[in-house]
Amino acid sequence: MTDYVLAIDQGTTSTRAIVFDKTGSIVSTGQMEHEQIFPKAGWVEHNAAEIWKNTREVIGLALSRADITRHSIAAVGITNQRETAVVWDKNTGEPVYNAIVWQDTRTQSIVDRLADGDGERYKAIVGLPLATYFSGTKITWILENVEGARERAEAGDLIFGTTDTWVLWNLTGGPEGGVHATDVTNASRTMFMDLETLEWRDDILADFGVPRSMLPEIRSSSEVYGTVESSSLLREVPVAGILGDQQAATFGQAAFEAGESKNTYGTGNFLIFNTGEEIVHSRNGLLTTLGYKLGDAKPHYALEGSIAVTGSLVQWLRDNLGIIRTSDEIETLAATVDDNGGAYFVPAFSGLFAPYWRADARGALVGLTRFVNKGHIARAALEATAFQTREVLDAVNADSGVDLTELKVDGGMTVNDKLMQFQADILGVPVVRPVVAETTALGAAYAAGLATGFWKNLGELSANWQEDARWEPNLDDASRERQLRNWKKAVTKTFDWVDDDVE
Repeated sequence: MTDYVLAIDQGTTSTRAIVFDKTGSIVSTGQMEHEQIFPKAGWVEHNAAEIWKNTREVIGLALSRADITRHSIAAVGITNQRETAVVWDKNTGEPVYNAIVWQDTRTQSIVDRLADGDGERYKAIVGLPLATYFSGTKITWILENVEGARERAEAGDLIFGTTDTWVLWNLTGGPEGGVHATDVTNASRTMFMDLETLEWRDDILADFGVPRSMLPEIRSSSEVYGTVESSSLLREVPVAGILGDQQAATFGQAAFEAGESKNTYGTGNFLIFNTGEEIVHSRNGLLTTLGYKLGDAKPHYALEGSIAVTGSLVQWLRDNLGIIRTSDEIETLAATVDDNGGAYFVPAFSGLFAPYWRADARGALVGLTRFVNKGHIARAALEATAFQTREVLDAVNADSGVDLTELKVDGGMTVNDKLMQFQADILGVPVVRPVVAETTALGAAYAAGLATGFWKNLGELSANWQEDARWEPNLDDASRERQLRNWKKAVTKTFDWVDDDVE
C-alpha cells in the first residue's frame, strides 16, 4: 500500500528527506548538515560527493523513523538550492570541482565581461540581470579555471546540473544510465533558458562559452523522470517531481493562482508572487522566473524578490563571532533589550540582491554607540530580515499594482515569534504561518504526488492548507516610517565598497 510520498530537500546548509502522508502532514524526517567551504573571501563551496552521500543516509533515516519501506512510497520529489552549480564527469560520476554555491561572488569579473556595460542585456529573454548569483557564470568559471575542464566538456565528457539534477542523476543510476534532467524552475535560474520557449538559448550559451552538451534536458515540474536505481532503499520508486526550493515553497503554500504569494525565511529570504500564465518583467528590481509547470499544462510564471542573507546572518553570529552558541538563542538574546539601540545591520555579505542588485556592496553594522551591546546586535540582525523583506514587498506591490493584504510565511526562522511580530509591524499587514511550515519539501512532495495520482488535483492540495499562527501589526505609522528611513540610510553605507583591485 503506497500511503506516503517522500521529498528530498537538498538545501544550502543541509539535506533532508521528509515523508508526507495524504493530508500533507509530516510523518518522519532525516536530516544531515554538510560542510560550508570558504576558500577565499566571497567564495562559497560545497562538496557534491558529500551531499550525495548525505542524501542516501537521510533517505534511510526517514524510512526507518517512519518504520516503512519503499513499498509504502508512491513517489519521490526533489527540491533544491537553485543556483548552486555542479560539473561532473558523466562516465565516472566524479565532480571536477566543488559545487559553487549561489552565494559565491567570485565570478564578478565574468559578469562584468559579459555585461560590457549592460547588466540587463539578457533580461528580456531570461528574466534575470547578469549577476554572480545565477549558475551560468559559475559553469564558465569552472571551464576557464579547472585544468582540462574545457577540453573534457567539449569532448562531451562533462555535464552540468544544479543540485536537483545531481541528486536525480545519481538516484536513477549515475554513470549507469542516470537521468540527466532538470525542471523549468531550476532551468530558469541559469541565465540560459528562454522564458517563452522554455528551451536553452544557443546564442547565450555561446556568449558564456558553455557547450550545450553539458546541459540537462528541461522537463516539467511534475512528471515521472525515471525510477530509483536497484541498489537504493527506494529502488523502483518513481521520481516524479522537481521544483527549485522557493518555487517548491510557493507550491507547498498552495499559492497556485495569479496574485498569490509567499515569503520563505531560510539561509536567505525569497518572496514569490504568482503572475499566472503571464510573463511580467519587473521595473523595480525583482526577477522574472518560472513558478511551476505541471506536465503538459501551460507554465505559471512569477516575480521574485531574492534576499541573499537572512538566516545565514544568525549562523554568522554563531559560528564567526560566537555571540550565541545555537541559532535559537538569537531570540532570547534579542529579548534582553527593548529595541535595536539605534544599531542597523545590513548583511550584504554577497553584495545586495533585490531590489538593489549592487555587487559592490558589503556588510555594515552602523549607528553604533557605547550604549549598544550584544543584545542590540542580535536584535538588529533579526530586524535586518524584516527590513529587507519590506523593501522586496514594496517592489512587488509596485510591479503588480495591487498591495498585498497579508503575507504567508514559511521556513525555519518563522518559529521566531519576536521576528514574526516585528515583520508584521514593519510591513503594516498581518503575517500568517501554516501548520506545516516545511513547505519547501511539501511542495516537492505535492508535485511528485500529482504526477503519480497520489493526489488528484490542486483543489485537494489547497484543502490541506491550514493556518497555524497569525501576527497582527501593532506599531504606529510614525515609528514604522522612522525605522524604515534609518534602515534605508544604513543600506546606502554599504554601497561602493568593492574597488576594482579588490578580489
